[in-house]
Amino acid sequence: MIGRLLLVVLAILWSPAPARADEAAWAALRSGAIALFRHANAPGGGDPPGLRLGDCTTQRNLDEAGRTQARRIGAAFTEAGVHVGAVLSSAWCRTVETAELAFPGRVRVEPAFNSFFSDRAQEPAQTAAARQILAAWTGPGAVFVSTHQVNITALTGIVPASGEGIVVVATTEGVRVVGRIRP
Repeated sequence: MIGRLLLVVLAILWSPAPARADEAAWAALRSGAIALFRHANAPGGGDPPGLRLGDCTTQRNLDEAGRTQARRIGAAFTEAGVHVGAVLSSAWCRTVETAELAFPGRVRVEPAFNSFFSDRAQEPAQTAAARQILAAWTGPGAVFVSTHQVNITALTGIVPASGEGIVVVATTEGVRVVGRIRP
């Protein structure tokens, strides 16, 4: 009996669930904050040799769990009553697909959010450009950014999981973290 109860509890805990966030994160987003999302689940790490932007066959891409995760992200925004005014993405296929599945037909590629994982010398300039874009956001609504772990970590100091969002507001020094949206 206890063994069966334990299995049920574990199944509930490990089953896919909608994105969760603390209320401060949702409130900030309803007020026009910024959601920096690491792309949804894409098995592996980094990119294969020979990556070419615009050719998804040369990249690490979302799996079916990642596609489901991306759709749930969009649904969570709708359920929380968040109006999304802009959807930005890096040019990598996995980030574009995450944003497209969450917010169909709304994605605009923004190179400032491209990965610099394999070229760390690009980090200072790209992070400065990303900060500038985020600081200029005035709405209406929230801005959703689909990007990579290295970009989010450079902006916030946080290492997000796949499909996790860090909610921030722009400040004169960069960004201030308000909360997290966990997959």
